[in-house]
Amino acid sequence: MLPKIGITIGDINGIGPEIALKAISEIDLSASIAILISPANVIDFYNSELRLNKSLNKITSFSEADFGILNVLDIKNSSPEIETGVITKESGLASMRSIESAINLCINKELNAMVTLPISKESVQLAGYDIPGHTEFLAEKTNTDQVLMMLVNEDLRVALTTAHISISKVASSINQDLIISKATILSKSLKQDFGISNPKIAIFGLNPHAGDGGVLGSEEKEIIAPAIRKLKESGINVEGPFPADGFFGQKKHQQYDAILAMYHDQGLTPFKLLSFGKGVNFTAGLPIIRTSPDHGTAFDIAGKGIADPSSFIQAYNLAVELAQKN
Repeated sequence: MLPKIGITIGDINGIGPEIALKAISEIDLSASIAILISPANVIDFYNSELRLNKSLNKITSFSEADFGILNVLDIKNSSPEIETGVITKESGLASMRSIESAINLCINKELNAMVTLPISKESVQLAGYDIPGHTEFLAEKTNTDQVLMMLVNEDLRVALTTAHISISKVASSINQDLIISKATILSKSLKQDFGISNPKIAIFGLNPHAGDGGVLGSEEKEIIAPAIRKLKESGINVEGPFPADGFFGQKKHQQYDAILAMYHDQGLTPFKLLSFGKGVNFTAGLPIIRTSPDHGTAFDIAGKGIADPSSFIQAYNLAVELAQKN
């Protein structure tokens, strides 16, 4: 049986529809059944407007889906207005309907994995969804207490202790239990999802120079180092806390199977510099498989035909790989 991979449309005024259509030519659609969950008028608009002229199989039920072609599962009673590059309530509603459909289909085992195209947090909030991002919404809808945001590009894997919170709240949010929980999820995922029998994990400090012996902050001594000791005692192979600034420059990341950063930009800034636009966002700890490209809606270039589908292609391929393993 070929895995069925659901693709959520993301913000219809961003680059999501464009990169999904462009990727058709570069994805091996004989190895899976690709199902794009979207209002049909959105796909028709971009396919025509950008002169992509891709062949599509429009379906109303899964029994009509086929391999070798992009299947489009229409969201019923939805023909939202398209305003490229603009944040609107309609675009937020369309993106969330697509996500909710994919989650339910994955939970019911009708889909084997889902790949989410970028949403606009402003658009979805205009539509009445008060969520910080995909990751937190997926956790809520699958009744999962703790999930882990992990960025993947071949052997480079960077996970986050805290994700979509303001920098002013990071220090107060970090505690031993959180670090232990995130590192445990990371270790389990590296074993189960990536086939690494004894994964080696580097854990970053929070402060500059990892606190510099307590001169620049006490979190390393009081929270992070004790958490690392407890993780080691439980049999998880972790080291740290490492200063984040020189870690990648000294190529220390090549010595580890994954890195656990303390906050969003600490982990994602070096990751994106090293992954050259081909990184994948993977949510570990969920009962379903979810990947996504590592970029946003790119409203500034939406509708111009210049969006690069590379990260989406990698996200789709990883979803297929993980679905086959599971």
